[in-house]
Amino acid sequence: MVEHAARFGWQHAQIKKVRQSVRALLGLLNDSTNAIKASEVAVLRRFDLPVRPVLEVLEAAGLLEDDRVPTIDTWFAEKIIVLPAVMAAEIRVWFDVMRHGSTTHPRSKPRSPDTITVRVRSALPALQTWAAAGHLSLRDICRADVQAVLPTSGSPRALVGAALRSLFTVLKARRMTFTNPIAKIPTGPPETRQPLPVEVGILRQILDSTDPARAALGALLAFHALRCGQICHLLLTDLRDGRLYLDQRVIPLAPPVRERLTAYLTYRNARWPTTANPHLFLSIRTAVRLTPVSTAWVSRKLGVPAQMIREDRILDEAHASDGDPRRLGDLFGLSIKGATRYTATVDHPSFTDLDKPAPQ
Repeated sequence: MVEHAARFGWQHAQIKKVRQSVRALLGLLNDSTNAIKASEVAVLRRFDLPVRPVLEVLEAAGLLEDDRVPTIDTWFAEKIIVLPAVMAAEIRVWFDVMRHGSTTHPRSKPRSPDTITVRVRSALPALQTWAAAGHLSLRDICRADVQAVLPTSGSPRALVGAALRSLFTVLKARRMTFTNPIAKIPTGPPETRQPLPVEVGILRQILDSTDPARAALGALLAFHALRCGQICHLLLTDLRDGRLYLDQRVIPLAPPVRERLTAYLTYRNARWPTTANPHLFLSIRTAVRLTPVSTAWVSRKLGVPAQMIREDRILDEAHASDGDPRRLGDLFGLSIKGATRYTATVDHPSFTDLDKPAPQ
């Protein structure tokens, strides 16, 4: 444990707490000669003792048997428990394909937990409606049943349609349904929200913040419009010679960005001098691990949604370049379709006063 603590820069108080937790755990277990299950470590929560650091120590020592069930699996099981058994089994096949992907037709890659959550949430009202109507299996569902549960228009219709289309495509390919009842039913794309500018005062407050992390985050967004996920996964090695090497792109950093990143790196080295975490941005929780910060942490640190600042920067560039989508694609890695969302605002009367001084 001492080697693990030294590698991740644990403080003396944390080392003492984890050592007490390990001793308490060994005292609670009847047989400590075998690998310790993660579910057994969870008992420490009853005594207000840390669980995650103990799991890390046991895993590093090769003494952990990880029997934890992913949160999304537990959540999904709770959601379908009210459905008929046959229908629940059919939906579970679809869920497994989204979770783990498929190498058979229709081939697909594993989806992110967020995508899976959105699709399951979108499909559940329809499934519950069909179950309440007496349908025990999705084989019973016809085109009229689908049309009856689809919202009339907009994003709700698009989200439900995408979820049901994905569901029935998987089931029909595995011959679990006779037809695809949503085939050829138009559901349309989700509604797009018009990007809006941010008040200059808010940007200046962030960029001039006495918190080095907040100022550096704001600078990367306000000058280079990085995606929040990209910021979270930035590594220290991605910054070299005043440039940012990101997704096969080389971004020359603006002087105000370099200035704020330098101040943040000085703070980072003083705050966590022995951390083994290779990511650029750290929090109190991630400094003693190897994981990146979360997108929620970035927005909390900024005080406003990170996407809001990113959109403001791209919007400003769209107007400065007279709506050149190629320029937006080169600068910010946008597709033509993504760039069009910003270029469409160039002649909009609501943006006639968008010309504003860039933040310094």
